[in-house]
Amino acid sequence: MYYVYMLTNWNNKVLYTGITNDLEPRIYEHKNKLVKGFTSRYNVNKLVYFDYTSDVISAIAREKEIKEWIRQRKNKLIQSINPEWKDLCLLCCCSNMETGCKCTGGVRPALWLSLEL
Repeated sequence: MYYVYMLTNWNNKVLYTGITNDLEPRIYEHKNKLVKGFTSRYNVNKLVYFDYTSDVISAIAREKEIKEWIRQRKNKLIQSINPEWKDLCLLCCCSNMETGCKCTGGVRPALWLSLEL
């Protein structure tokens, strides 16, 4: 699977759009600042949106499409699945935030949206 995801910071002012073929370890990297660059510099580590596909070309196209959008349109997309802008990672892999994200793979992303936030 290929995931297009959006992260934000603590006050939802900064957005980052990315793509990965394995969401849980990638979010772990962001939360623990193992990825040098934009997300670590601006403390962008809260997963607020994701979508997935089995087609890498579609995923890349979707990431590029979202990156071109104005902020208002990105906000609408996030709010369509996560109106309170909660950290979706908390539903599956961040049971111990003191030591960082523990991405165990216990709950698969397809199920996250059906869980109560």
